[in-house]
This record gives sequence, structure tokens and C-alpha cells, in this order.
Amino acid sequence: MKPSRVLVYCRPGFERECAQELSAIATEMGVEGFVKARPDSGFALFQPHQDDMGVELGKHLALDHLVFPRQLLRVGELIADLPEADRVTPIVTAARALGTSFAGLQVEMPDTNEGKALATLTRPLTPHLERALKKAGVDINDADAREGLHVFFVGGRACHVGVSTVGNSSAWPMGIPRLHMPRGSPSRSTVKLSEALLEFFEPRDLEKRMAAGSTAVDLGASPGGWTWLLVQRGMMVTAVDNGAIDPLLLESGQVKHRRTDGFHYTPPEPVDWMVCDMVESPSRIATLVAKWIEKGWCRESIFNLKLPMKKRWEELERCRGIIDEALGGGGYYLRLKHLYHDREEVTAYLARRTRQVDNPGGG
Repeated sequence: MKPSRVLVYCRPGFERECAQELSAIATEMGVEGFVKARPDSGFALFQPHQDDMGVELGKHLALDHLVFPRQLLRVGELIADLPEADRVTPIVTAARALGTSFAGLQVEMPDTNEGKALATLTRPLTPHLERALKKAGVDINDADAREGLHVFFVGGRACHVGVSTVGNSSAWPMGIPRLHMPRGSPSRSTVKLSEALLEFFEPRDLEKRMAAGSTAVDLGASPGGWTWLLVQRGMMVTAVDNGAIDPLLLESGQVKHRRTDGFHYTPPEPVDWMVCDMVESPSRIATLVAKWIEKGWCRESIFNLKLPMKKRWEELERCRGIIDEALGGGGYYLRLKHLYHDREEVTAYLARRTRQVDNPGGG
């Protein structure tokens, strides 16, 4: 059976944006349907009017190119009214209909307080489910399988059973990378940049792009969370901010502090990277970053767009348009992602399209 519904996980409060994004892509493909996205539920479900068109939409979607979803699944109908005495049997039946060989099993729930409370149910249920799947002839440890199996509980007696595509899904349970605040970092924003690098690049590729000795400018650097991570990679950084920079960073010999506004700073010579985490309107940041790329002041950039409380999707589309117009309608590579460690913001990667950045890779 080929499941026709598309299920995505997201940060609670961003279901509307997920719905807008899925609807926009479906409309572009000519797929008719609707999105179920209850506020603060932590997920959204696209229901096609025709199953075959839903299957095609699921094949077309790429998690790397979606902004707000953390995980991307293809699921069948919701399994409701699971018997309290035997939740396993209906789930195994649904899984068996999807296939007999999978690259793994994830038993998950929404990233909400209600969802987290389901862990007391799913934790002891998982080993029973694994044994029952094996008994039913379902292999969940096939290294050559192209799909992973997911059981997504939305309540104590209701779940979606579906599949993700290996290479087009998050390897993290619930799509959430578990990163820790590095010791010595002056700001928790370091974790945000760490996640961005995991999301946008393969490790081997990142070693080349951010090699020791390469140069960077950090706009709005104070107190130095992003600068700290670049220094750890051996980079030479110009930290631009009227505010103070962590003294230990200045003592490293790798950091120059320029006390000025990030919008007024011009590098004396081109640098490899420009990073920016300034609290400003998204359109103003998009204009600034596009200028750096267009003028050749940097080759690549990672930056944050602080979204408004309302019309987030519309503002994001406006920023795309600003960048597209500034860079001539093409010839650049742009990725946008609402990271787990982001809140009311989206993290972006922008570079001129060259051989080096045609396929940056990423999570």
C-alpha cells in the first residue's frame, strides 16, 4: 500500500505556516486537497482529494527544501480507538500493509506538553511493538531498506502509521537534534549556529568550507556566541557590534572587534563568510545579506530572519523576493529552515551558485 497523506512535524504554534507551505507546493503541482493543522498541535496533515495525487505529492516533497517541517512522513488513515488492552495488534497490521522491510522504527509524538506526556505510554509499548513486528515478519533493521517506519501517537488511543524516505527525512527522533550548550561559549546562540551547520552541510563538506584559517565577519556579534563557534573551527573573525565581546575571544588572537553598526560596516577586503544574528526586520536583513553576496564582500552567509507574530509565511516570501531581485533572479543558492533552536525566526544560508555551492548537502 502506498500511503497518500503527508504528515509533517513542526514547532507548536507554526502549524499555520506548515499548512501554507504544503498548500503552496500542492497548488503548484496541481494537487487538490486540504490541510488539517490544529493550532499548537505540533504537526500538520495534508489530505489529498485523490489518493494517487497525494502519493505523487509525497514523492515530490523534499524535506531539505521545506522551511517549517522538522520531519516528513507519508501516512494512511488515522488509527483511532486503539484498544487499551492491545494497542500493538492494529499498529502491526497497519505497518504490515506498508511493507515488510524498514531501515528503522521510530515511535514518536508531538513536541507539546500533551505529547511529552505520551512518553509514559510509548516507552514501555515500543519493545512489545518491536517483538510483534518481528513475529509478523516485519524487519525493522534492514540496512538496505529505503524507508523507515514511524508510529506517531496523537493521543493515548490514536496514532498515524507511516513511512519516511531514507535520505529525505530527519535522522533525529521527532526531527529534533539533541545539542548541548558548549562549555566556554558566551551565549546560547552558539547552539543555534551549530544546528544550522548540521542542517545545511555534510560534515566532510563543512571541513572544506569552514577550514582553519578562513575568514569571517560576524554582524551583530555581541557577546560572541557565533564568533565563538567560528573560532573553535580555527577561523579568523571580525566581530562587528557596538556591544562588548567576550574578553576570552579577543585574547584568542583570532578575533578583531569593530565597534560599529552592522548595517554600516564594510569589509576592507572580501571574506569567506558573513554570519548575522541581528534583531532587525526580516526585509532589512534580507536586503543587507543580498548586498554582501551581490558585491562579493563574502562568498557564503548564514543569517537569521526574525519573523513577525502574524503573516510569517508572507514575510518570508517577501524576503525571498528581495534576495531574488537583488541577485538577478537566479545564480544563487538559498535555503531557509525553522530550526529546533530557533523560536520566532528562521535561519538561512545564501551563496552565489558556483560548483562549490551547487549542492551544499545538509540534514
